Amino acid sequence: MPRKRFKVLFLCTGNSCRSQMAEGWARHLKGDVVEPYSAGIEKHGINERAVMVMAEAGVDISHQKSKLINELPAVDFDYVVTVCDRAYESCPLFSGKAKVVHRSFDDPPALADSDATEEAVLDFYRRVRDEIKQFVLQLPEVLQKKST
Repeated sequence: MPRKRFKVLFLCTGNSCRSQMAEGWARHLKGDVVEPYSAGIEKHGINERAVMVMAEAGVDISHQKSKLINELPAVDFDYVVTVCDRAYESCPLFSGKAKVVHRSFDDPPALADSDATEEAVLDFYRRVRDEIKQFVLQLPEVLQKKST
C-alpha cells in the first residue's frame, strides 16, 4: 500500500522567494512523503535571485509561478506553513483539517542593502535557502510536532 503524502502549502507574502524555495526543496527532497504547494497573500512574481541560488544547489524552480491562494486547485491541505510573519498575521482560515504551522524565515530582498555587492546579496539568499532546506529535511515530523 503506498504511503500517504502530506499536502503542504507554503504561504508567504508575495510567493516570490521563501515559499517558492520551500516548495522546491520539498519537491526535491521529500517528494515521496510531501505534496508541496506554495502561494502568497499577494502575487509578486518569482524572484530571479531565488531561482539562481536554488539552481546552485541543484534544484530548478524556474518553472514555478507566483500565485495567490485562490489560484490553487481545490486541495484539502494537511498543513499550511507560513514562512513569514506577515503571512502568519494575514493567514486566511482554511476549511477542513489543515493545521497552520508558523516558521518564519528572513526575507532575502529585505536583507539586501542597496550598497551591498551582488555577491553579498546572493549570500543572504543562500543563507535563507539553506535554512529552509534544513526545515524541509525535517518534514513531515517537524509539522506533526509543532501542531500538537
